[in-house]
Amino acid sequence: MSRPFRLTATLLATLIALPAAAADIMVMDPYARAANPSAKSGAAFMTLHNTGTADDRLIAAQTDAAKRVELHTHIETGGGVMQMTEIEGGIALPAGEMHKMVRGGDHVMLMGLTGPLEQGAEITVTLVFEQAGEVVVTIPVDNARKPEAGAHGGHSN
Repeated sequence: MSRPFRLTATLLATLIALPAAAADIMVMDPYARAANPSAKSGAAFMTLHNTGTADDRLIAAQTDAAKRVELHTHIETGGGVMQMTEIEGGIALPAGEMHKMVRGGDHVMLMGLTGPLEQGAEITVTLVFEQAGEVVVTIPVDNARKPEAGAHGGHSN
């Protein structure tokens, strides 16, 4: 096999393998919401499932629906007071596990909304993973949705 042919074959195999890595991440039950129609911020929630055999990490998110996007969680600051804070280092997603992003827990924070999050509309969010790369998700806006009873962020099997 000639060297140029091997190089071409290697590059082609690499390009073919890239979409397969993204296929290891499933995004289930996504929805976005804002507190009211004139809100300047909103949030997106979903369940992430790493169906692959390698650990991964959600490290960022991007959308045209907001000027700034961060991965956030809530932490208790004492006396039962919860404070929202940015997650440093992203959200770990071990192989074969799921991570629920829910109200009162981990979520994608949308700051400086570029338009209202109107009931029934959709936004496009790109989730960026260390291993899987970019995963584009169409997320419906559901401002009427109630939080799950006992909802909290975390891993589940």
